[in-house]
Amino acid sequence: MIEECLMVEFRIEGDDCPLADASSATGTPIEAAPPLLRDDRNVLLRFSAQASEELGDYLDGDDRIRYLYQSVTEGRYNYRCLSLQQCVVHKLISAGFMVESLTYRDGNAILTGAVVGHEILQTVMETAGETVGVKLQRVYALRAREDASIAQQWDLTPAQAESLRYAVEMGYFVVPRQTTASEVAAELGISKSAFLERLHRAQHSLLTQLFGGVGEGRPDDDRE
Repeated sequence: MIEECLMVEFRIEGDDCPLADASSATGTPIEAAPPLLRDDRNVLLRFSAQASEELGDYLDGDDRIRYLYQSVTEGRYNYRCLSLQQCVVHKLISAGFMVESLTYRDGNAILTGAVVGHEILQTVMETAGETVGVKLQRVYALRAREDASIAQQWDLTPAQAESLRYAVEMGYFVVPRQTTASEVAAELGISKSAFLERLHRAQHSLLTQLFGGVGEGRPDDDRE
């Protein structure tokens, strides 16, 4: 049994797949689940984004997209569809890369996933090196706590987990703050009030699970 598992993050530039093109054309960040390749070489896609009629219209008009379905949850649109075009991600998957998260923004993608063992890592890295537009961002050992997503561990919605992640990465929680609520909201493509609501709901869920109860505390400070 192989005991070592590595996490690898790639940046993909210039992939002309439907979701990359849609994120570029509409300016809407897209969070995607791992794409599923069918026997007929078409791809099943599942993804979500901040509510945007422009994104839905763009995808509906893309000749590469079939059977587009849309639902809405907490201000985000959830999509399922069939794509007639494969993307760069599938080359890495075929080499042994296990996709954990995939985010499209401005036509580019950030892809994070797991690689079991150095032999598979070498194959994945060789494939990445031979594929135009794929750039390695980082490689690190998988910690046990990372073997489940934050959302799964703490019962957060995908939108709440995304808001927390952006807030942490942009320095919203450090003292003194390195960014404002408005700036984080702009990166997410939502309003400041929507960001703060998600943040407060996520904090409430996390703290309730950590401390085992719901108290009547002082409301969160919404000031920037």
